[in-house]
Amino acid sequence: MPKYLIRGSYSDGGLKGLLKEGGSKRREAAEQSVKSMGGRLDAFYYAFGDDDFIIIADLPNNVDASALSLAVNASGSLKSRITVLIAPEEVDQAVRKTVNFRAPGT
Repeated sequence: MPKYLIRGSYSDGGLKGLLKEGGSKRREAAEQSVKSMGGRLDAFYYAFGDDDFIIIADLPNNVDASALSLAVNASGSLKSRITVLIAPEEVDQAVRKTVNFRAPGT
């Protein structure tokens, strides 16, 4: 199952909800959302800086990851970004492939 890095920040309303519910409840909510898409939550951390939280999750595919992202961002309580994570073994497979590519201007 593909792994995804999910980073995000809370809106003012989202922060008020976090203050009311606490961090563990938000982790539980994230875990339930990931499970509802057939996935598994690997890690959930809060952070300083541009990102309020960082999640690593297994999801069945990009369609499920997109559906999760759309639902979460449409809530208005937070803004998240998803990055597909690629295993070293997948890179091993990629470097063995031949690509027909011409750089611009060459």
